[in-house]
Amino acid sequence: MHIISIRPERSGGNTLARFDVQLDGMRLFNLALKQTANGYRVFAPSAFGGAVVTFTPETSAALVALATGEMHQYDRQHAA
Repeated sequence: MHIISIRPERSGGNTLARFDVQLDGMRLFNLALKQTANGYRVFAPSAFGGAVVTFTPETSAALVALATGEMHQYDRQHAA
């Protein structure tokens, strides 16, 4: 599992970034890393009023770790 692309959102809302990830045999696009009252969470896009995909707690934790790590690296590279 690795992040293909990450796009920080500076809109001031609870969405910190949108990102694309390569999983075993598939790619997921436009996942949202959000800050919630219970910590960081990853959400997939929705379609027709429902979730396109959901994640097990283990996969969700791995995605959060990857995305937050990429965000920290992005911030370090773009700090001026």
